[in-house]
Amino acid sequence: MTIHIAAFSGSLRKGSLNSGLLRVAAGLLPDQVTFEILDISGIPLFNEDIEKPRPAPVQLFREKVQAADALMIATPEYNHSMPGTLKNVLDWGSRSPNVFDGKPLAILGAGGQFGTTRAQYHLRQVATALNMFAVNVPQVLVFNGAKKFDENLNLMDEDARQLIAALVSNLVALTRRLRS
Repeated sequence: MTIHIAAFSGSLRKGSLNSGLLRVAAGLLPDQVTFEILDISGIPLFNEDIEKPRPAPVQLFREKVQAADALMIATPEYNHSMPGTLKNVLDWGSRSPNVFDGKPLAILGAGGQFGTTRAQYHLRQVATALNMFAVNVPQVLVFNGAKKFDENLNLMDEDARQLIAALVSNLVALTRRLRS
């Protein structure tokens, strides 16, 4: 059974460490798993005045999430929480019908002194409200992220790479359990 994972980062920055984590995950896939990184940069701020018809970037995002068997979200931490860009796409996706409903989810992040601990906690709260099933272990919290990547955004931390591989493996296992 092939599993398709759709992934996106809460950071829009070209040199995003969190987008870098998704690229690492894409290189650590087991057999029969595909991986697609979604671009959320063109999604407008949620506004009921433009909800119907949905803007094209929103519709495309929703279709890709709906078609995925599982999701992976990488989040930075802004002001002790997830960034507004991430919350925005979660709001767009949750509108009837909720495209996140029942999706297995893996969360990871790279940040400063505390990694993305608080952002991931808040994302888990929102994921619960959207009826997503988050993988609980391992937690991938890349502390002092700027020191863990080289100038080409290659992850240099082997421990983090092993945690990401385990997270991907656990996401695939959960997805297969939920599908059977």
